[in-house]
Amino acid sequence: MKINPEEITAILQKEIEEYKMALDVSETGTVLQVGDNTARVFGLENVMSQELVKFSDVLYGIAINLEEDSVGCVVLGDCTEIKEGDTVERTGHILSVPVGESLLGRVVDPLGNPLDNAGEIKSTKRKPIERIAAGVCDRQPVKESLQTGIKCVDTMIPIGRGQRELIIGDRKTGKTAIAIDTIINQKDTGVICIYVAIGQKKSSISKIVHTLKNYGAMDYTIVVAAAASDTAALQYIAPYAGCAMGEEFMDNGKAVLIVYDDLSKHATAYRQLSLLLRRPPGREAFPGDVFYLHSRLLERALKYSKEKGGGSLTALPIIETQASDVSAYIPTNVISITDGQIYLEANLFNAGIKPAINPGISVSRVGGSAQIKATKQVAGSLRIDLAQYWEIEAFSQFGSDLDKATLAQLARGKRLVEILKQDQYDPIPISLQIAIVYAAVKGYLDSISLKNIAEFEKELFAVLRTQKRDLLEKIETKKILDDDIKKELNTVIQTCKETLVN
Repeated sequence: MKINPEEITAILQKEIEEYKMALDVSETGTVLQVGDNTARVFGLENVMSQELVKFSDVLYGIAINLEEDSVGCVVLGDCTEIKEGDTVERTGHILSVPVGESLLGRVVDPLGNPLDNAGEIKSTKRKPIERIAAGVCDRQPVKESLQTGIKCVDTMIPIGRGQRELIIGDRKTGKTAIAIDTIINQKDTGVICIYVAIGQKKSSISKIVHTLKNYGAMDYTIVVAAAASDTAALQYIAPYAGCAMGEEFMDNGKAVLIVYDDLSKHATAYRQLSLLLRRPPGREAFPGDVFYLHSRLLERALKYSKEKGGGSLTALPIIETQASDVSAYIPTNVISITDGQIYLEANLFNAGIKPAINPGISVSRVGGSAQIKATKQVAGSLRIDLAQYWEIEAFSQFGSDLDKATLAQLARGKRLVEILKQDQYDPIPISLQIAIVYAAVKGYLDSISLKNIAEFEKELFAVLRTQKRDLLEKIETKKILDDDIKKELNTVIQTCKETLVN
């Protein structure tokens, strides 16, 4: 039999073409298993980690587990529409969300779809939800103050623009209240705020949106909502989506504040997805990469260098503890990632001290760098005085024979605790905070009875706001208490004391 070279060439060409077609199949896959908003897919050999994959024209998922013989995906929607044997396609893109000014004042889901019945969001720009955090050379030290309007925080646990400050405590101790007050206090400061609700009841999210509207804060705020009734996949991507929306403003040189409420529920949602995808559980059944889950998110909070525009993203993650156990797995993880923590204590809350912040174990690792000099002048000894007071107060419960100096210290401590109490949704300008703390640490309140402290504070603020506005302006512009300002403050405080007595 004679071998024809042309026939052999034709056969080889056909084989090569069929092989190429077989390679193209690696861009698609077939559903092997589906359920609980996860799907196991055969094929998709070239898929990237965190890549968006297409199940149908309207249903997408994210490739998370890249295994030897299959790909584990989380489904962003109703997985009942997917059947075994369905075709899955690569998109070649990481999940992205709409960004820009058009989102301000809106309530959206983690995919950027509106939830507030206020019409379509007209945004022409999109950003991927995942991004590698900026390097060291692109950052600058945190030294510009971000005022919360909360006396206890601004004086003892200051937050700077670009910082990551953890708010931690048991359920119902006022963690969200601190975050909402901080957002309300950003009015007229040019700071863009983003509130990310993860795993909360829809009624709670609605109440927060209503509060922000009442105080005029929605004008500069975006609410990203992944409610408890939403899938674990949406709760998992919510903080990254909110961060991407904030980074758009930061990249344009603006200051941004983002609240993640809360990352305990975020970790739980991720654990749920991971266990369904058969990832090996480690401590407390969380997968081994749960630290990376939060570190890659919180590392994106920063203050850009001047060359990069000087924008900033300040993060306030919230963690819920069980029975005040800050040594649990997720709390210790997030404590190690952040630049300090505001610790709220149930005992203080129940004792009527609100906000229930424990200054003993609360800390800001940025510290005085994020404070104006005037605040440092008056609040320098505040933390030490309070710590000594708590110690003496605990000791005084066991014995009644106390010397005059100790009794005076106890009396001063009680008044310091009293002036740090504050109503919710009532942020106070830094100049007024300085005035009341100055009055307390200088001993002006020692002769005022404890029940009249709140009344004195009210009177002092009223006088400063109406008759002494120029003094407040001097404090805010000079940012230091010189002898003239101190003299004026002493006179105003003394006058208010006399008014109270009369």
